[in-house]
Amino acid sequence: MGTIRTIIFGLSLTLLSLSAHAEWALNLSPGVTEVSRSVYDLHMTIFWICVAIGVVVFGVMFWSIFHHRKSRGAEAHHFHEHTLVEVAWTIVPLGILIAMAVPATATLVKMYDPSEADLDVQITGYQWKWRYTYLDQDLDFFSNLTTPQEQIGNEQAKGEHYLLEVDRHLVLPTDTKIRLLLTANDVIHSWWVPALAVKKDAVPGFINEAWTRIDEPGIYRGQCAELCGKDHGFMPIVVEAVPPEQFQQWLAEVKAEKQAEVAAAEKSWTLDELMTQGEQVYLRACAACHQPTGTGIPPAFPALKGSPVALGDVGTHIDIVLNGSPATAMQAFRDQLSATELAAVITYERNAWGNSTGEAVSPSQIAGILAGNADTAGEGAQ
Repeated sequence: MGTIRTIIFGLSLTLLSLSAHAEWALNLSPGVTEVSRSVYDLHMTIFWICVAIGVVVFGVMFWSIFHHRKSRGAEAHHFHEHTLVEVAWTIVPLGILIAMAVPATATLVKMYDPSEADLDVQITGYQWKWRYTYLDQDLDFFSNLTTPQEQIGNEQAKGEHYLLEVDRHLVLPTDTKIRLLLTANDVIHSWWVPALAVKKDAVPGFINEAWTRIDEPGIYRGQCAELCGKDHGFMPIVVEAVPPEQFQQWLAEVKAEKQAEVAAAEKSWTLDELMTQGEQVYLRACAACHQPTGTGIPPAFPALKGSPVALGDVGTHIDIVLNGSPATAMQAFRDQLSATELAAVITYERNAWGNSTGEAVSPSQIAGILAGNADTAGEGAQ
């Protein structure tokens, strides 16, 4: 009776498990580009060839085991050579390899042909974010993870796109051949979006090429596929494909936002305004290393709370944030953030977690430094 109960309990768990995992996908997806569909078709072709080989080989093996078993009085036949068999097991595998090589070569040739592109986008990997530069469009921005630290720290329930959402999408037009130029600023990264069938290493000092032509509008997600450091899992990719006319409208809107950022740097900001903006920038760009509480992870990521940098000379603080710190993990943020964002985050670091210097760094001062104005570089904080 106990055995029957155990069996029933096991079957119940199995059925519940199947129900819970009903959406599991064990195969590749066809994707939304011509290349991704070619890759899928190639995969399925080779898969069924392997299935056929397995059926034949195991069929012959099991048939031989059954019909030539010892209980039937079978005796092993002793032979040393068989010319026909040797020719067959050379010709047949060769034919199979050719049958697989022809479509594989055609797909690879297609994948490695980025010529005659209508749009060029440079993708640069950073620890741990992506930078997108639309060549000939005067547009450049960084894409950062936006999953809240509370979810990462298991203080909140995980969202639908946990570790897969960013603040700025890579927006691309559909029905357009797009050449992707990939490189990296620090270590090797890998830009991978399965739905586009694009997976290419981003190597410092080198430019790798890939291309895509997206057929269907939508949002397609990917990740860095190279182990690039402690936050490797925190640099997702989000591609948003839109119709060409909508893409042109988006370009105009983003360029207008850039102009608004320049204008914002000229206005006068209060300490409270800078602190509010600075907290948002800090949580997005700095908290992964220095922690939301400013306590850091010494010695690799020093604390900002009570640190001599945040409480010391403001010029030194500005220089470190803008230009980074050699031989450390501290990046240069002068190209990653706007003048207003830089001023706000520096102000926040000098006044958060009990630092309370009361100093406010103005966006106009940072704008002057970025423009190479030596006079503004030496000005003190407000």
